[in-house]
Amino acid sequence: MVKILGVCGSPRNAATEYVLKQALESAASLEGVETDLITLRGKKINFCIHCDKCVRDNSSYCTLHHDDMDELYDRFYQADGYIIASPVYEMGVTGQLATFFNRFRGTYTILKENPSYFSKKVGGAIAVGGTRNGGQECTINCIMGFYHTQGITVVNGGLGCYGGAAVWSQDKKALGAQEDLFGIKNARLIGEKVATMAKIIKTSEFAQQTP
Repeated sequence: MVKILGVCGSPRNAATEYVLKQALESAASLEGVETDLITLRGKKINFCIHCDKCVRDNSSYCTLHHDDMDELYDRFYQADGYIIASPVYEMGVTGQLATFFNRFRGTYTILKENPSYFSKKVGGAIAVGGTRNGGQECTINCIMGFYHTQGITVVNGGLGCYGGAAVWSQDKKALGAQEDLFGIKNARLIGEKVATMAKIIKTSEFAQQTP
């Protein structure tokens, strides 16, 4: 069974969560795929202060703060693929999602022992903006930067969806996102592509040969 984890960086239950659920539904339509959803809405996640306590403790978890991240680490590490979605905030990801990303300093302890750990996992990105050209590609690049930092294998939706899915909500929350048929189509393509590639990698000789 392949597990695809969706991470919604929005502080609201609105357009971004709706679009992400569409992508996860598309992923789950493939045989042998199950999905999980993390919403950062309402979560208490303290800022990483780069104290390196996790590195000194040889821990893949933050050992300074004990907050809502504690139960999110395992769900992240156990997933085979990721679909991370954020609304556009000042042409970037939300503060909630940036803080979530920063709390993975401890992955250094994994990668120094097993550099290929995350290369067996797949990531796709979704950004939702209130205007049609409101920073969606910049936001997608922020998400891609997180994937590249970890060494996660990045996928796109194919022709016309080169980086990730850019959705226009018209500032009408989920209703506006529903009206962007092209954006929703691309979000579903991202979901299908992430699940497809995660299945291919998980059954490959590479995945079988590396811990």
